Amino acid sequence: MAKIKVLVVDDSAVVRQVLTAQLQADPDIEMIGAAADPLLAMTRMQVQWPDVIVLDIEMPRMDGITFLKKIMAERPTPVVICSTLTDKGTETAMAALSAGAVSIITKPKIGLKQFLNDVSDDLISAVKAAARANVRRLQVAPKLTADAVLPAADHRSSALLRTTDRVVALGTSTGGTQALEVVLRALPRMSPGIVIVQHMPEHFTAAFAERLNGLCQIEVREARHNDRVVAGRALIAPGGKHMLLRRNGAQYHVEVVDGPLVNRHRPSVDVLFRSVAKCAGANALGVIMTGMGDDGAAGLLEMRKAGAQTVGQDEASCVVYGMPKEAVKRGAVAKVVPLDAIAREIQSQLLL
Repeated sequence: MAKIKVLVVDDSAVVRQVLTAQLQADPDIEMIGAAADPLLAMTRMQVQWPDVIVLDIEMPRMDGITFLKKIMAERPTPVVICSTLTDKGTETAMAALSAGAVSIITKPKIGLKQFLNDVSDDLISAVKAAARANVRRLQVAPKLTADAVLPAADHRSSALLRTTDRVVALGTSTGGTQALEVVLRALPRMSPGIVIVQHMPEHFTAAFAERLNGLCQIEVREARHNDRVVAGRALIAPGGKHMLLRRNGAQYHVEVVDGPLVNRHRPSVDVLFRSVAKCAGANALGVIMTGMGDDGAAGLLEMRKAGAQTVGQDEASCVVYGMPKEAVKRGAVAKVVPLDAIAREIQSQLLL
């Protein structure tokens, strides 16, 4: 009988080393590789596809839940989750199972190496059971547009919206965590108010925003309903919620709302960009950055038609040139710039 080909995806070098040693010691298992994040895993999988994937959840460049959903939608493969975030009954564990994971092994936050050695037999059993699992392609939900959350902007009234207050809207996905760090760290304390959609699942955005807040001169935080959009502050849409820009007189604030997936995402860049087109018009700058798919392309075009300045990250500096490419193709991008120039584009808004 052919050996079970296994790929480990975990950003911890210790975990990769221990799991690889444990699994390849079993005569029925063949280790075909270990990757530090899903993008590296995808490169490896183009050469040889595994029978089973052992997957962490909290990783750079792409989280494990997003990776799991992509696998199950495109080429269903048994996945065993091995993570510190999946205590029994937690929302993250439920999300992993709902996305198609076959089983879950929860790692402790301390004593990790000893724990992994102690559960070696459980891990091997889980991998062998997963190899026999009959996994099926996920039922992909219809791809809704921003119409499912709010109506399109009326561009005839956009000229009436011009004030001295500027708003910057950023949209990004795969590779965006590192790209946003580059942009936001380069901004001085006196910068325009910023609203951001980064495709991330629930419970990840708060920690992501908190980390950036400790690195940046500007304030960075996960958005709360009715938060003001003010100079020197960046608001990141919470995972699992849509974020919309609203205006009350001369002041901008955000709404954080439930709603259906838009472009199969929640939060959706298109929803944010459409709301910015409606509420800010020519007072806004829209920036579309690295990411898979086309979320944000339609919304950025609406912003441009409403008089906003629009910028797309260039292909050379993108981890994945998907979202900006689609926006360029639709005529939504007025200016293409490398990642290290985006902060300058944001600062230029203060001079307009």
